[in-house]
Amino acid sequence: MVLAEDNYLVREGVRRLLATEPDLELVAACGDLPTHLAAVEAERPDVVLTDIRMPPDGVDEGIQAASHLRDTSPATGVVVLSQYAEPRYALALLERGMEGRGYLLKERVEDVTELTEALRTVAAGGSVIDPKVVEALVAARSRAERAPLDELTPREREILGEMAQGKNNAAIADSLVLAERSVEKHIHSIFLKLGLTWEDNVHRRVKAVLLYLAEEPSS
Repeated sequence: MVLAEDNYLVREGVRRLLATEPDLELVAACGDLPTHLAAVEAERPDVVLTDIRMPPDGVDEGIQAASHLRDTSPATGVVVLSQYAEPRYALALLERGMEGRGYLLKERVEDVTELTEALRTVAAGGSVIDPKVVEALVAARSRAERAPLDELTPREREILGEMAQGKNNAAIADSLVLAERSVEKHIHSIFLKLGLTWEDNVHRRVKAVLLYLAEEPSS
C-alpha cells in the first residue's frame, strides 16, 4: 500500500501502526499529491491511505487522487482520511462509484483494528463510510421540510446506517444480532419508503442511499 500524508508526525505514526500488520506492506510514504500519484504509478498498490488535504494546494487533493486513480489505476482502492464529517466530501469521493473507496475520520487512526479492517475491505473492492458521516447525512436529510426518512422505524434507520458503511446483509445481521431474512425485509421496506429502485449490488444500494440522504430539499 501507499500512504499519503503531509504531516510528518502523523505519517510516521501511521507507518508504525501498519508495521504491526504483516499482510499490509507499506511500499511508499508521500507528502504531496504529485509524489503520491507517482508512487501509485510505480508501485501499483492494492490500496492507498491518503489525507484529504495536502500540498500543493491543501484543498481536496485526496479526493482528486481518488478520481484520477479511477482512470489510471482502477484496481487500486483508496481510503481517504479527513477531520471533516461533511457529507459533501464523502459524496465527492463516491461520485464515480463506491467500489474500492473509503472515507474515515482521522480519529479512527487511533484504532489500528478499525483502520486496518477498512484498508482490507477497500483493497478487496468494498467500501467503508465513517459512521459519523452517515449520521451527518441522516441529520441533514431529516431537517428537510419533506423527509421520507421520517417514515423509517428506529430499526430501519439503524440498518440504513449499517448499509451506508458498505456492509452486506449477512454483516448487518451479525452486527445487529438479527436473522438475515429479517434484515432483507427491513432493507426492502427502506427502499420502498425512500422511493429507491432495488439493487442487488450492495455498493450501488449504498451509493443510492447516500446520494438520496444528501439531496437538497426541493424548493
